[in-house]
Amino acid sequence: MAEMVANRKKRRLRILYRGRSAQVWIYLGKLLRMFIYQNDWKVLPMAALIAGLVGMVIRTRLFVNMEGTLMGSFALVMVCIWNGCFNSIQVICRERDVIKREHRSGMHISSYIRAHMIYQALLCLLQTAVTVYITSMVGVAYRGEGLVTPFLIVDFAISMFLITYASDMLALWISTLAKSTTTAMTIMPFVLIFQLVFSGGMLSLPSWTESLTPLTISNPALKVLAAQSNYNSRPVMTVWNTVNGMKDREVSATVTLGQAMDLMQKEDNPIIAEFRAGELTEGLTVGTLLDQVADNPEVLAHREDSYTFNTTIGGIMDMIGADRVKDLLQNRIAEASRVEDYEYSLENIIGYWLQLFLFVIVFAALSIITLEFIDKDKR
Repeated sequence: MAEMVANRKKRRLRILYRGRSAQVWIYLGKLLRMFIYQNDWKVLPMAALIAGLVGMVIRTRLFVNMEGTLMGSFALVMVCIWNGCFNSIQVICRERDVIKREHRSGMHISSYIRAHMIYQALLCLLQTAVTVYITSMVGVAYRGEGLVTPFLIVDFAISMFLITYASDMLALWISTLAKSTTTAMTIMPFVLIFQLVFSGGMLSLPSWTESLTPLTISNPALKVLAAQSNYNSRPVMTVWNTVNGMKDREVSATVTLGQAMDLMQKEDNPIIAEFRAGELTEGLTVGTLLDQVADNPEVLAHREDSYTFNTTIGGIMDMIGADRVKDLLQNRIAEASRVEDYEYSLENIIGYWLQLFLFVIVFAALSIITLEFIDKDKR
């Protein structure tokens, strides 16, 4: 009888003191059972609902113009961060007592966190697949070739997975710090606001906050999605829409004949250059006629004569050509609005992916370090 008890004790000790790799699979199995039986799977329909709502808002903006592309990229970043954070914000603190007991019985913290990393990676992968599928179904056009893979939608999926996974590991670390689920959920809104405000792309920030931007997941996340969306090649619509909305506004101006003639000589202006190139008759252009008139002594005698005219902004646009004005405004402002960090290049995208992966490693390491002190918990 005593021998049987001793054998059972040995078997129990062998289970408790298994190697680190074996413990990873034990805890991974436990997490998968929790996914099924403790309703952790509910994060997937929630991800689908959020993706659907956001997708319907950005589907007519993303890949269309600079403003819409930046706004759509930012919205997708926030979806990924939200999904990742709420995957793991409670997973450690809700079973803190169990972890303490198992740690004292031989559980390796590194094995426990590695199991969570594998499990959370699978969960983030499923959420990313759901998000990409739902947003594409509601009309977000992930069309074209990617820089890393043959398909843009695959490149986007990789970026969204890394953003979600990095956010997941951040929340996992917070869960190791919090002593209760209430504390963890109280901290979470501040983390989300920090990511939103200090992303460095949507809000103008004072110079003293620039050092905080590299600490956010949202910063490389926004940059990689904006770069993959080819932000710098998109037109700017805001100024044109503003000008077009003022078509009926009346304008009045007084100019001298000399000022008008000098303006017509500025061939470096693309609109004037195109106007001067127009042919009146075979061999005679508007520019040639204007040059001849400008040298006429009778015209020179009246250079200081002033003339007042009244018209509307729409009238001026019709005279110049509305399409020309639109193209000029969009192209010139787009050139001035180019952002090097959003350049559509393989170097940029790979660099941002590495930054996001570094966040994953750092937060996972911090989780292990923090949880190693769980035995000092006075609870």
